[in-house]
Amino acid sequence: MVSKNTICLWYDGTALEAATFYAKTFPDSAVGAVYRAPGDYPAGKQGNVLTVEFTVMGIPCLGLNGGSGVPHTDAFSFQVATDDQAETDRLWNAIVDHGGQTSACGWCKDRWGLSWQITPRALLAAITDPDAAAAKRAFEAMMTMTKIDIAAIEAARRG
Repeated sequence: MVSKNTICLWYDGTALEAATFYAKTFPDSAVGAVYRAPGDYPAGKQGNVLTVEFTVMGIPCLGLNGGSGVPHTDAFSFQVATDDQAETDRLWNAIVDHGGQTSACGWCKDRWGLSWQITPRALLAAITDPDAAAAKRAFEAMMTMTKIDIAAIEAARRG
């Protein structure tokens, strides 16, 4: 059954490679059907992989090999809530060490230019602390980080 809402992500011929990486990296992720082009199209030839159905942490996605000239932007990102530093490190490192790049405040990009927010639940709790001073300290600590360091966030929160 086709999902009522599916995220379509544009790739330049690498949709299957990206979907396979996501399926190996993130829990509750899988590669589904792979469809080949029934005829030539502007970005490829008959028989090339045209679309790939996959899920990322249970979210239905469609990878479209639409060709060059349509890059991913920070206007779209996957936000992944992590439970501890080990999970944060594992996911962050998988993305960055597989050709990705670091950014600020827990954001990174995969090798295809797709943005990811690797966000520990502890960070969300700290920056929404009812104690405004504690929340501000945690927020200011986060603003200095690339990958989130939970121990440093908690230390800042405590003051």
